[in-house]
Amino acid sequence: MPQLDVDGATLRYDDEGPRDAADAPLVFVHGWTANRHRWDHQMAHFCAGRRVVRLDLRGHGESTGAGVRTIAELARDVLALLDHLGVERCVLVGHSMGGMIAQTIALAHPERVERMVLVGSIGRMTYSRGRGLLMAASTLVPYKLFVAANIQRAFAPGYPREEIRAHIRASAATPREVVMTLYGAMRAFDVLDRAGEISVPTLMVHGYHDVQLPVRQMLRMARAYPDAVVRVLDAGHELPLEKPAELTGALDSFLTAKP
Repeated sequence: MPQLDVDGATLRYDDEGPRDAADAPLVFVHGWTANRHRWDHQMAHFCAGRRVVRLDLRGHGESTGAGVRTIAELARDVLALLDHLGVERCVLVGHSMGGMIAQTIALAHPERVERMVLVGSIGRMTYSRGRGLLMAASTLVPYKLFVAANIQRAFAPGYPREEIRAHIRASAATPREVVMTLYGAMRAFDVLDRAGEISVPTLMVHGYHDVQLPVRQMLRMARAYPDAVVRVLDAGHELPLEKPAELTGALDSFLTAKP
């Protein structure tokens, strides 16, 4: 599996599809405690016709590295990978924290982003009272219990329990230091007042039942974007897992729409 060493971390990634495709490469960035396999459905669908890149963020999945204190540091990791692969301009697709990374890149380096897709993401981190209490109690409960409580809430009612348990086990494999440090980075994230500067066509896909980052927060962000399309699906926060085919369809429609 290809890898790249960046600032004390080893990033594992996938780079598939034709290098000579006419369309800009797709770059998928996962969220907090997740890994690059969140994008399995999209990877399989799109790599036949265009270049597709995805990575495990530092400390996640098969990548190594300690947690960092800002979303901008994660954005630098992604940019380092794009430079390494010779990707000058791309379509950035980010889920949750990955969407925060995408927005950070679009603001700092607009020339690198042709289009952007934000999946279950927002421009300013605002927690519900319930999630705030859960995070405040994080130092008082066992780490695995803390992770389980967060992941359980990420899915809409009715999602298979055994699958949720599998995702809880996978998330709990993320080192506690990485999880808690990045929680602080997300809590400090705020680009909502600069959203008007992001002029690239942007698709925002959100779950109606998302209690982690409620849909009203996404709609507030969408109003500030000059060129945004909004899709709300019957799902919770984990759209790539709950509605993979519908998410892929939304991406396909957005990418083939004329500017």
